[in-house]
Amino acid sequence: MPEQTTERRVAFLGTGYIADWHAQCIASVSGVKLVAVCDRILPKAQALANKYGVAKVYGSLEEMLAAEELDAVHILLPPNLHYSAAKTILEAGVNVLLEKPMCDRADDCDALVRLAAERGARLGVAHNFLFAPPYEQLRNDLRRGLLGRIDAVTITWNRPLPQTVFGPFDIWMLRDPRNIMSEVGSHSVAHLLDLMGAPERIDAQASNPVELPTGKTFYRRWLVNAYKDRAVAELRFSFVPGFSEYGIHVRGSLASGTVDFERNTYTLQQHRPLDPDFDSHAMAAGQAKSLIHQARRTLKRYIFSKLKIEKRGNPYGESIARAMDAFYAPVEDERVSGATGAKVIRICEAMAAAANLPETVPVAIAAQPERAKTPARILVLGGTGFLGKEVVRQLVASGESVRLLVRNAASVPPDVRAAVECRIGDVSNKQDLLQAMDGVECVIHLARANVKSWADYKEYEVEATRRVAECAMEAGVKRLVYTGTIGSYYAGARAGTITEATPLIPEKIKNFYGRAKAESEALLLQMHRAQGLPVVILRPGIVIGRGGSPFHWGVGTWWHEAVCQIWGKGENKLPFVLVQDVARGILASVSTPGVEGQSFNLIGDPCLSAQEYLDELDRCGGIRIQRHATPILRFYLLDMLKWVVKIAVRHPERQMPSYYDWEGRTQKAYFDCTAAKTALGWKPTTSREELVRLGIAEPLKEFTE
Repeated sequence: MPEQTTERRVAFLGTGYIADWHAQCIASVSGVKLVAVCDRILPKAQALANKYGVAKVYGSLEEMLAAEELDAVHILLPPNLHYSAAKTILEAGVNVLLEKPMCDRADDCDALVRLAAERGARLGVAHNFLFAPPYEQLRNDLRRGLLGRIDAVTITWNRPLPQTVFGPFDIWMLRDPRNIMSEVGSHSVAHLLDLMGAPERIDAQASNPVELPTGKTFYRRWLVNAYKDRAVAELRFSFVPGFSEYGIHVRGSLASGTVDFERNTYTLQQHRPLDPDFDSHAMAAGQAKSLIHQARRTLKRYIFSKLKIEKRGNPYGESIARAMDAFYAPVEDERVSGATGAKVIRICEAMAAAANLPETVPVAIAAQPERAKTPARILVLGGTGFLGKEVVRQLVASGESVRLLVRNAASVPPDVRAAVECRIGDVSNKQDLLQAMDGVECVIHLARANVKSWADYKEYEVEATRRVAECAMEAGVKRLVYTGTIGSYYAGARAGTITEATPLIPEKIKNFYGRAKAESEALLLQMHRAQGLPVVILRPGIVIGRGGSPFHWGVGTWWHEAVCQIWGKGENKLPFVLVQDVARGILASVSTPGVEGQSFNLIGDPCLSAQEYLDELDRCGGIRIQRHATPILRFYLLDMLKWVVKIAVRHPERQMPSYYDWEGRTQKAYFDCTAAKTALGWKPTTSREELVRLGIAEPLKEFTE
């Protein structure tokens, strides 16, 4: 890419998780401006554009290329879509920066490299960790000869992969057990290639298999040995839940170097001109001093990023930004080149092939699974979530004819897939909703937004609920069941007994989720009074059970699933409820006549405190979770400090903290569920032993095995 004096115009294709990081980082790259965002789901493109002040959004790549004069496009799509998108962009004479992995096939990578050369365009691949400062220190020391000749390289990637537990299970990296070596293995291979060059021989073993709901097998542990000249590299991958480790250790003839990406540190171990015992002490002391210095530097950069003094944020953000610097630099860095990206995928394919895994038979997930003999009577929105899966299972078991509105049919639980009807669509699309509601008598609305800002909660929770209700009215639905949350109540020490008559006060609720649910309830009840909307509202408590995480935030703040910071002392009984019991309450609200316009709290009889929950979690798992009973005042004061910082930097979400809201998280109130038990005939589990078995032991087993 030749040196330019004018600002380069850049667009994004794709608005998934990584797009947010690219948008944050590109603002710190000199001479580059994000001018357009493209995604086939236009509301997603609009949301990202609004967040970062981008003027133009498109639902089609071809439309964007025709309308905009672009210097580059960042392709932020799933790997199997990289080739076709990059080909289209390069043929238009526009530069391309691909997120890793470059493509899903090495031959396609090579084809793109040739095409870029023919069109005189730059083709780059963002192997972000190649530009992390600790790694660059190792790289520089190696090239300066400080480590001597490389003897061995150990690259460790031990990080949980939540998608294998909670989904989505149909994403590209889980469609074939070999794909993980390109999706995640490309990080380690990029380092291997940069440090040692292309290996001459590769051995690989894959173990610890688990069957996914799609019928595919996923191997959660890989061990790869790669040989180059006299050196050997060992690549270790583990995707089971556990302590996160990502690092590189290089043993040379003169010294060794270690990068810890998780802690953002690098240490060089060299001998001193000392006797062996003094030499060992000097190395250990020097390493400790260096680690303290680096830890302080990382913390300072983090604080400065929050104060908007430092633009590149945390170490991960900095590595992405530095990869962009390399791509947009006048002289190409080989680490970001398309040629390097193609070599990485070639090695990843060799690693996957070396494991000699059995051939996989494609599992076809039809958009319309086999329907029940009778037309669907009940439509479930959010039927693939934690609560939704249980509701669908119980509906099917009771003989109900069920329809789901889903983005992807592969996310439907396999044990019910053949018994339900699927419609592909999105709750943000009115036409999809109306088509899904055609002919149904009842709609169960369990869908929830996975967003962070209040503006997004308003759009994707409150307004989405309004859209569902309006469509239900238009379609003539006889019953709309909506799930709220007890998080919409104040439930602290002064709450006393909470019943359905206890008012929700949205303006006093500071947590966005509880506030959005309260506002959604208010508009639904208003529509009931004004337009006769046949709505029933349910407010579950702290829901636990199969399919959910045992590290529940109703107990406290969880740090890396190893440390729980309890809301207060944690000695009062909490409003737990089994997911099976909530589902039974939802089914009862579907069939019980005359309950339109009413709300019901669904909480089991209190029998476990936060401390007791953690005791049982430790006992069931044979583990010891670190627990810290934390005064609510400490949470509140920390939130006040963050608020002051947000005011200083003019953060758009700078709402004043509320002690009232924080203290409510202790859940010291007593929930009287007489109304649900009487009107719906609801009977929650009362046995502590059953609550522990179904609510703690079973989900912990699912999570860890």
